[in-house]
Amino acid sequence: MVPLMLQEVSLIGILIFFAAIFYLLKKKVLLLKYTLMWLFSGLVMAVVVIFPGLLNKFSMLVGIKTPSNALFAALIFIILLILMSLTSIISGLSVTNIKLAQSVALLEKRVRDLENMPTDMKQQKSS
Repeated sequence: MVPLMLQEVSLIGILIFFAAIFYLLKKKVLLLKYTLMWLFSGLVMAVVVIFPGLLNKFSMLVGIKTPSNALFAALIFIILLILMSLTSIISGLSVTNIKLAQSVALLEKRVRDLENMPTDMKQQKSS
């Protein structure tokens, strides 16, 4: 059985975690779609703290002898999910960054070409 004091301290820590997430969301440091994975992980932590018996049942269900090892396995799984999510986000941003760099390069070339154009051709193009 988990001591009551440990449960209370854990719940306070989880509440601080949720407050930090909502604060960052309010300040627009985090976008809502990226915040959902952090809210999910906080919810899982809260369920485990509030209902510690679920961890025992989970460990018996998957065949892990001690609940603490089951907790570590679950945490590693959640961390891997978060890493996969962040990797997909970074991959998308990388593609966007490449497209933006190419657009900027094309625009800079166009500006240089216009600057190097003779003045009489510039007047003809503007008319």
